[in-house]
Amino acid sequence: MELKDKVAVVTGGASGIGAALCRAFAKQGARAVAVADLDLEGARQVAGEINGMAVACDVSREKDIISLVEKAEKECGPVDIFCSNAGIIARGGLEVSNEDWQRIWEINVMAHVYAGRAVIDKMIARGGGYFLITASAAGLLSQIGSAPYSVTKHAAVGLAENIAITYGDRGIKVSAICPQAVETKMTREGGGVAAVNGMIGADKVAEDTIEAMHEERFLVLPHTEVATYMQRKTSDYDRWLQGMRRLQARFMESG
Repeated sequence: MELKDKVAVVTGGASGIGAALCRAFAKQGARAVAVADLDLEGARQVAGEINGMAVACDVSREKDIISLVEKAEKECGPVDIFCSNAGIIARGGLEVSNEDWQRIWEINVMAHVYAGRAVIDKMIARGGGYFLITASAAGLLSQIGSAPYSVTKHAAVGLAENIAITYGDRGIKVSAICPQAVETKMTREGGGVAAVNGMIGADKVAEDTIEAMHEERFLVLPHTEVATYMQRKTSDYDRWLQGMRRLQARFMESG
């Protein structure tokens, strides 16, 4: 897909990967970019940089996403690209509280469902569109130290796959953005084990996403090593699990 003259919506657009995507879409010539975030002031700052529109949005609330799409279409025109980017992390394992499990599920999974409901049928009626989900390498591999993040990012990748299968022949292009550690608010205290291959900037993620969109490629892997890790995982699952346990032990010792 060419981005020139397209209307894009980005959730979690006030900072990190979301802000980088907003700037990248504008640089590619998008006609309009709606910057959506709980942090309305941050969204306004990004929107001001790119002559976009800022919208307050809690992605865990379906009515907020419906309202976001309605506002974007009223002010900017039909949405061509929806980037469901907002996400959070909850550290810990099975002991994480039910409330925190529910919260991360709502933001990291259900928000993508709500977004798909809000735009995909409209896109199909107009001949097609692009749906992006910011997942994580954790959704392809795992996240040592955070069961909720690993589980929800796996679910996000699974949803992206299902949307691509279900609607791919009806004009809907789908990409899942799956980096390892990225320099964002989420990693301001360090990337942890996810930074085993180094931290990258959000701009790098946005650049790779634009390239994938031009090629209409499903997986966006800013850390190219992830493709190799996936191959190792699928070729010998037990050996991969052993390797992950060794990595966990190494991380625990160094932490």
